[in-house]
Amino acid sequence: MDSIEDDKGEDIVVIDLTGRASFADRMVIATGLADRQIAAMAQHLDRHLKDAGLKRVTIEGANGTDWVLIDAGDIVIHLFKAEARALYGLEQMWGADLDEAEEGEVTSL
Repeated sequence: MDSIEDDKGEDIVVIDLTGRASFADRMVIATGLADRQIAAMAQHLDRHLKDAGLKRVTIEGANGTDWVLIDAGDIVIHLFKAEARALYGLEQMWGADLDEAEEGEVTSL
């Protein structure tokens, strides 16, 4: 996600959802420092995704919130302020650490 890096997005994480979720194959999570920065990242991503041929890109929350969601079909992108990212904890909900914990629970039965 070069676009996010170019816009000074921080702590960029890509989570593989293949076989784990029906709504997307990849989830991208990044942090921005201010509403304007997050809105600019969303606009730039929208343009890049459409230039790449994705026709249905939906953006929610781009009007000055702590969290912007970009749904590009197989890819879902979350742009957060740091406080909101910590509050919602998507990495903990969908990250690889969860898979390892579930596998450990299943094998210990």
